[in-house]
Amino acid sequence: MRIIAGKWRGRPLVAPPSLHTRPTADRTRETLFSMLLSRLGSFEDLRVADLFAGSGALGLEALSRGAGHATLVETDAAARGAIKANADKLGAEIELIATSALKLPARAPYDLILADPPYAAGSGTAACAAVEQAGWLAPGGWLAIETERGERVATEAFEIDAERDTGRARITLLRRPTS
Repeated sequence: MRIIAGKWRGRPLVAPPSLHTRPTADRTRETLFSMLLSRLGSFEDLRVADLFAGSGALGLEALSRGAGHATLVETDAAARGAIKANADKLGAEIELIATSALKLPARAPYDLILADPPYAAGSGTAACAAVEQAGWLAPGGWLAIETERGERVATEAFEIDAERDTGRARITLLRRPTS
């Protein structure tokens, strides 16, 4: 596992020593960020949240590409240790929150939210509902959810922009309407 692009391109990341996490494959992460870049144009100065952060690869990738702030949410202590180790090794400044991504605290909204919940029926839909309930996504903001291949994300709050299967995963890109 490594950073795909940006100022830390090629730098290795450690995965948490836990059976409870499933790091996003490099190829899937590359596809995800390519899809986002074509829509965003740039990651410069974005406020990004990485839910179910695991190793922190998604949030750290966004920072490597120019995001201005990254909040990583993870409940597993071993995974938080891996996130801290990866951030320290890269010299990345992150905010790490030890809570469930399905029970998010109220805070200022994000421009981009990356969510990689455990592969289970309805997990993407539950992540979407948690983001909406907490008000974490800014108007016009993007939400990218990785689920198991073929898994549909249901939402009334966000517009589904794209769904793409890659390997074992499905990437769903959603956008919050501006009005």
